[in-house]
Amino acid sequence: MQGAGRCLASIHYGKEERAIETERLITRILQGEQEAFRELVNLYSQHVFHTAYSVLRDAKEAEDASQEVFIQVFKALPQYRSEGFKTWITRITLNKSIDLKRKITRRSPEQQGEDGEALERIPSRDPDTLVHLINKEKKEELRQKVNSLPNNHREVVTAFYLEEKNYEQISAELGVTIKTVESKLYRARQWIRNTWKEDDWK
Repeated sequence: MQGAGRCLASIHYGKEERAIETERLITRILQGEQEAFRELVNLYSQHVFHTAYSVLRDAKEAEDASQEVFIQVFKALPQYRSEGFKTWITRITLNKSIDLKRKITRRSPEQQGEDGEALERIPSRDPDTLVHLINKEKKEELRQKVNSLPNNHREVVTAFYLEEKNYEQISAELGVTIKTVESKLYRARQWIRNTWKEDDWK
């Protein structure tokens, strides 16, 4: 009995350690550390995959669902309220897997074969791949929003935020002083804050 007690205590302690480590990783991710997101993926990738597989019963589809889960987790982390991360990510995984299963049932056999071949080429649980996909998706969303800016703001915002140029480069390209670039960016930010909803620019 004592041995069993020690075993249960060890499991409980392991869960507590995992929960504490998860909260630390989330804090680092929200501070902009991409390496922390890679660690979070490594910590939960098996759980997410097995949960998805329990619904889909197909390894390739479970991989695809896992990729979508981690992308959604990354986007939704600012709204996460320490409600128990494992429960939270499990719920997201189940919802994604059920949605994917519905889509699969509506596809023809030929389409399923083509999608399966494509999935084999995507290492979807690889953290670096996920980070790349998330950054690419976020950048595309930002580009679409920036294109809706007035002309007097769009040029400088595109150069600074999308093309990642510094003040000196923008100044040289636009033929204005660095002080003017700073002023243009300030006015553009003010316009964005006053015009867009908070979720559009956070």
